[in-house]
Amino acid sequence: MSRFKKIVCFFILIMFLFNTKVICSIKEYNEDYILNTKVDLLTLKLAYNEYIKTLEKDNKGYIYLVFNNGKKIIYDDNKEKNYEEKLANPDLQDMLETPYKLNMIKEIEEKNIDPGRIRVYDLLNIVYGNGEKNIRSNLTMVKSYYGNFQFNKENHGAENLKKVMDNVKIICKENNRIVNYVCPISGTFNYRVISGTGRLSAHSYGIAIDLKRDNADYWKWTNKEKARARIYNYPEELVKVFEDNGFIWGGKWNHFDILHFEYRPEFIIKSKYFNKDDIKNKECWYYGINVDDDILNYISKIEEILK
Repeated sequence: MSRFKKIVCFFILIMFLFNTKVICSIKEYNEDYILNTKVDLLTLKLAYNEYIKTLEKDNKGYIYLVFNNGKKIIYDDNKEKNYEEKLANPDLQDMLETPYKLNMIKEIEEKNIDPGRIRVYDLLNIVYGNGEKNIRSNLTMVKSYYGNFQFNKENHGAENLKKVMDNVKIICKENNRIVNYVCPISGTFNYRVISGTGRLSAHSYGIAIDLKRDNADYWKWTNKEKARARIYNYPEELVKVFEDNGFIWGGKWNHFDILHFEYRPEFIIKSKYFNKDDIKNKECWYYGINVDDDILNYISKIEEILK
């Protein structure tokens, strides 16, 4: 074989290997994307079961959650977005993209790791109320040892805060140090926008509670050394009580908000049942979920849409 032919054959072989690797990478990406889409769609149904009716896919391939009131929210708009664009105009896929860690942390999270800080307001409007008047009509008073607090009763929010506060009383008796992180409680419902943005705070929907304030609590108030010490010493038992009842902790955000707990059951459900490292090894991707006929029908719809 001539030297020229050898060179040509060599380049053909290299191109073949490269293209094979690219094709395998694309296939792996597509499989991961489809699996994650299934997980997200089921997670949302489990978190907002009383509000989500079904799913549908349009003729362009976009998937929508269909709610009992007839409204629809797109799952993935397929738009490339940077972090700020995701904050300003997220879809449901953007919202759930960063997993929430259930294990306790001792350090400030890495850049832009903020699970739950991205919110789809169309979803919050449907579930908790659209506008101050409607939200206020959904508020109820949660009575606790540490005071009485307005909280949104929709989606069992107030019910779960009541469970939290009852358990907080117990753990404070077991460990006197914890009460220093609880009282005085800074507040729950407060209809306002987040400072420096046009976006409503979770407090506006009555789905967040701020515990005792410290000058090291908020990423805009303090330096990283003080915040790191605050996170390191924050009681794990206190965080766990909230997480066990559907709340996420703002201390697990890179843009930390350490006194802040927010009722976002979708993040707890996804982390608890759909660990990325374990799910591929399961016989069934939704193994471990308690399912009734309604959920089974919804899973069948997911499979049908994504086949």
